[in-house]
Amino acid sequence: MPTIQLTLNGQATAVDAEPATLLIELLRGPLALTGTHQGCDTAQCGCCTVLLDGRSVKACSVLAVQAAGRSVTTIEGLARADGTLHPVQEAFVACHGLQCGFCTPGMVMAATCLLQHNPRPSEAEIVQALEGNLCRCTGYVNIVKSVQQAAQAMAGHGAGAAA
Repeated sequence: MPTIQLTLNGQATAVDAEPATLLIELLRGPLALTGTHQGCDTAQCGCCTVLLDGRSVKACSVLAVQAAGRSVTTIEGLARADGTLHPVQEAFVACHGLQCGFCTPGMVMAATCLLQHNPRPSEAEIVQALEGNLCRCTGYVNIVKSVQQAAQAMAGHGAGAAA
């Protein structure tokens, strides 16, 4: 079984995995990071979205070995070391951008990726960036408001390009 070396939430990590192991299976299994949810297993719902080298990817469609030598950020990696939530997480709470919470980690990660690359997105750009993430509860209105509030908060603190 090969050993995969990667940077996971800012920490150098080595873990053994079979070649056919999906990144979602590695995260939720041996790495015990269950914040990334496993939903459809067909890359349709987006609840398994993580950042791979700063780009949002669906962890159910990436082999764990493809993450070797790369940086993976999960929902657990967004908050600061002192437990302070990332501005996107804060905005989702403040704007009620979640209900059951199942899609929330993927939505937050996709929104974070968007704001890292486009700190002042239009509403249409937000909708487009989130279109691969499904929510069955909120109707998306508060999710879009959450991303808009996070963009304002991050722009106000000069953190538009920070994770």
